[in-house]
Amino acid sequence: MPDWAEALEVLAAGALHAAPRLLGSTVSLRGVTVRITEVEAYEGARDPGSHAFRGRTPRNATMFGPPGHLYCYRIYGLHTCANVVCGTDGTASAVLLRAGQVVDGAELARSRRESPGRELPEEHLARGPANLVRVLGLETEDDGLSLAGHLGLAPPLPAASVVAGPRVGLRGGAELPWRYSIAGDRTVSAYRPAVARPRPTLD
Repeated sequence: MPDWAEALEVLAAGALHAAPRLLGSTVSLRGVTVRITEVEAYEGARDPGSHAFRGRTPRNATMFGPPGHLYCYRIYGLHTCANVVCGTDGTASAVLLRAGQVVDGAELARSRRESPGRELPEEHLARGPANLVRVLGLETEDDGLSLAGHLGLAPPLPAASVVAGPRVGLRGGAELPWRYSIAGDRTVSAYRPAVARPRPTLD
């Protein structure tokens, strides 16, 4: 598939290259398609904000695998997040999917996000990494899932349409401007700096 070959080439170049390129791209899984509007790049051993900063573990092993797969994990024991694995096989590079716009399967997305009597604005359906994962029907068991046939790579956005800034909720590496979003898009989540809390669990 030529489109997938191009996507793999972009991802293999590493998270810092792939992150802004993923903006405007689509992920289609389990009846819902989301257009990606916000991401964060994580770069392994040179990034104190990365799960792979201290090396490979059974939990983060997918992050070291070949590009084009999902690294899924649970944070604070409550929420599942999903990253697109980047870089070459054996490195630890990934892009966290932070927010998006549901462009197909809205009714199914709402069924996964809304409770009785609670209707969400359209721009809130996939705003925030845990909410994006929920509308796509992903769980931690999907760790390692290939995005072949599910990722639609968009053409690069004009530089003026891409906003770069600090990543959300980090202490280590908080100064790095590795959070990318589409300028002015209503689905982009609010920036929140790190707050003191118990050390998170990743299972």
